[in-house]
Amino acid sequence: MFFAISLSWAQGTDKPIHLVVPYAPGGPLDVTARVLADAVKTSLGTVIVDNKPGAGGNIGANAVAKAAPDGLTIGIAATATHAVNPWLYAQMPFNAATDFAPITQLVRVPNVLVMNAEVASRLKISTLADLIAYAKANPARLNYGSGGNGSAGHLAGELFKKQAGIFVVHIPYNGGNPAQMALLGGQVDYNIDNLATAAPNIRAGKLKALAVTTPTRSEVLPDVPPMADTLKGFAIDTWWGLVAPAATPRDVVARLNKAFVEALNLPETKARFAKLLAEPTPTTPQAFDALMKSERVKYQALVKATGARVD
Repeated sequence: MFFAISLSWAQGTDKPIHLVVPYAPGGPLDVTARVLADAVKTSLGTVIVDNKPGAGGNIGANAVAKAAPDGLTIGIAATATHAVNPWLYAQMPFNAATDFAPITQLVRVPNVLVMNAEVASRLKISTLADLIAYAKANPARLNYGSGGNGSAGHLAGELFKKQAGIFVVHIPYNGGNPAQMALLGGQVDYNIDNLATAAPNIRAGKLKALAVTTPTRSEVLPDVPPMADTLKGFAIDTWWGLVAPAATPRDVVARLNKAFVEALNLPETKARFAKLLAEPTPTTPQAFDALMKSERVKYQALVKATGARVD
């Protein structure tokens, strides 16, 4: 069976590839998927983007896991679906470690700790060290918002609290947009958000960026230091990549990897991703597999420490 599949791929196929995005249309993952679907049409033919949101991304990821391993269904694997959810959800419809064949990482997006600019000015906080000092002197006086218990912002916020040795109140919202609106409205003091979402309000002066969560500075915000400058070893960011069903033949995975890596390296792709403040990160399947494994280990400990759970 697999030989027949591989042979048909070698000879080319006029069947479209379905690229499953486990989130709603319009977000960064969806936009990057559509950019790449267009970029690989010469090498792979038609790629149709299918949005299958729900259950924190688990519905779409499960659709990929259960699809025929013929290279005609692939999907986005994200920090949430393949590193956080296995520990956050009491029951998972798929096994993130064994049900997928990695193709390539696609993107890395730094997270950034941002304060409401008015609050930062009033409290005379201009650096991460200032924030930590204020929080230590005023336990529970500060709060931070997130897109919900177990969200990336929540886990990053708890990691920050743990490493900084501070007590700050967490306020969960029903999604990233409400959390951002609460920050802009002054209902919360700071958030740890992805750079693509926060950047417009940083540039508008509504939010003050104190630090990025990647180990090195971001080219987008070169004047903003990494949190690791203050908290040694701090590193947490957002990533996503491509996977296929686990039994997909290796030569099919190799062809998909080649096509998408070439697309990620195109100047026009880099330019379009730059507008999203997303850094293309093409890799080998093995390197993407290693990343997801290491991220699962990191988030297992972090989710356990927060006590977050979705039943």
